[in-house]
Amino acid sequence: MIQLGAAYYPELWDEKEIEQDIERCRAYGLRVLRIGEFAWGRMEPTEGHFDLDWLARIVDRLHAAGLSVILCTPTCTPPRRLLNKYPEMRQMSPAGVREAVSSRCHTCKTSPLMRQKNREVTEHLARRFGSHPAVVGWQIDNELYIYREGCYCPLCRAAFRSYLKAQYGTVAELNRRWGMARWSLDYASFDEVEPPLPDEWRHPSLRTVWRRFQEAQICDYAREQADILHRYTKAPVGTDMMPMNTLSYYDMNRAMDVVMFNHYDTAARLPLTTFYYDFARATLDRPFWVTETQVGWNGSEFAENGYRPAGNCRINSWLPIAHGAEKNLYWLFRTPQNGHELAHGALISTAGRPYRVSEEVQRTASELDSCTDFLEHSRVRSQIAIHYSSVAQNNIYSAPMLKDFHYTQVLNECFYAPLRHCNVDIIDTPHALDGYRVVFSPFLTTIDEDLQARMEQWVRAGGTWIVGPMSGYMTADTSKFSDSPYPFPERLAGVYVKYQRPIANDVWHAAWENGDQLGISLCYDALEPTDSRPLAFYRGDEFDGYAVITERKVGDGRVILLGSVPDAAGIRQLAGLPPIAAASENIDLIERSGDRAGILATEVENRTGTLVLPTRYRDLLTGDIKSGDITLAPYEVLVLERM
Repeated sequence: MIQLGAAYYPELWDEKEIEQDIERCRAYGLRVLRIGEFAWGRMEPTEGHFDLDWLARIVDRLHAAGLSVILCTPTCTPPRRLLNKYPEMRQMSPAGVREAVSSRCHTCKTSPLMRQKNREVTEHLARRFGSHPAVVGWQIDNELYIYREGCYCPLCRAAFRSYLKAQYGTVAELNRRWGMARWSLDYASFDEVEPPLPDEWRHPSLRTVWRRFQEAQICDYAREQADILHRYTKAPVGTDMMPMNTLSYYDMNRAMDVVMFNHYDTAARLPLTTFYYDFARATLDRPFWVTETQVGWNGSEFAENGYRPAGNCRINSWLPIAHGAEKNLYWLFRTPQNGHELAHGALISTAGRPYRVSEEVQRTASELDSCTDFLEHSRVRSQIAIHYSSVAQNNIYSAPMLKDFHYTQVLNECFYAPLRHCNVDIIDTPHALDGYRVVFSPFLTTIDEDLQARMEQWVRAGGTWIVGPMSGYMTADTSKFSDSPYPFPERLAGVYVKYQRPIANDVWHAAWENGDQLGISLCYDALEPTDSRPLAFYRGDEFDGYAVITERKVGDGRVILLGSVPDAAGIRQLAGLPPIAAASENIDLIERSGDRAGILATEVENRTGTLVLPTRYRDLLTGDIKSGDITLAPYEVLVLERM
């Protein structure tokens, strides 16, 4: 069900205000409210005594008004009295100081007592509301990820050592795989292993595995609640996640039914937000939900995140729906009277007045109503995928190798953005490869044995694997190889890597085999083909004449190895698939197919754009028939059904 909505906190408002807010929701086209995520104190006013009657009245009232509910478990904000009574429930800093009870998301994910209290409040909610007709979904906790390097309490330290023992078996194996003989750092027992401290020169393997342990605790923390909810409800269960893959989306969402995604981006970065939509959609291969995004501006103590021109909110609302979301919710519906985040934008001000930008929400809601049937009976299907690996993200976090290197940003701007006119899935390495014709794997630090087997099988069956640069050079423990800089890619690509230069510069140049110029950047490997053919060469300087891109036929497919990051035209040339349509670079295109089929074209840079349609389409927003050369106004949306 396609819906716009918002986060709402009825515990902050009296009954008269709630009634007025319900009418405001209806007037501005909102159809779903996300409630309950910070209301544990109201739900359990004294320890062991639960009062959900007030919440039931709210849910019933929303249902009567035709509004759906996403009900949240409030486990990111246990009441102050519980956290003070049971200090072990609070996260501990590396200095041994318990987290102050001052905001939210300050719980220890290992504490058995914290887990018990979570289960209790979740079970009470699930029993009461699991079959309520208003509840269309459940959100677990709020923005779970590794805060401030994780929890360093005695329980987490002990659990970390147990985790290491389960992973490595013996401390000798840990020492071997981490290379602890260097600098005489060998551990005599697992009891000697301490988590990495922020102010020390941290061992990369220790840092990576500590984060992997914290991730496992967080995923299990959420899974416990999901298991309870699944016993009482058929509505989809998820947890709202931020735009980062250090906490693996795949690991977290194995226990979930829907991917929930929160983001707050500047107007300038609006074109790049679709990277995350194409990641969220592919993670569970079903429509995802944007559970938080800004309406007008962000802010806590003051408004920030830059000016957003008129029309930006509308496009920010349309883009996720175009890319496969079925819900887009704003944070928040109404700014509170007091407390944290007083400066944050909303649809409705504290005084109950709409903002100018609220009119864009109202317009978008009306537009979505006019093409809901088309959106609900079509899907996004991609023939191109880009690997975006949680393992690589954590390896690079611990040992980036390249100065000022930002893995997500490079994938987004250098590999994804050039393919804006194609359907693209962003996938982590566990994702199946069926249906893809081309897969890019840049900076994929770790290619484990399972992925090696699946990639080779997929290539032999006809796939094109464009791998590198700097892919397959580390284990999941952030250790490098002694036999080759890239053992698997080097073998499968039929290449010998002669030299490496991981220093970005604007001096080195390259050209295609036919002499046409090729832009390259970030890092540089000199490739000697052993059983492959060169596609492009370095020109000038010390790598002159060596290959920078090679190609090898493998079965019915091919492996293309990148020794550097090609320019945007090079990425498109290597992908080798036609675009959805010819369009200017400021136009986001997505093709949808199924019972109904067509194209959504969105101008994302607030300037005039162009589009050439290959056949006749009906614009579902205006009813006009369109074909041939089209001009799009700044921030214009076209919902085009093929005729």
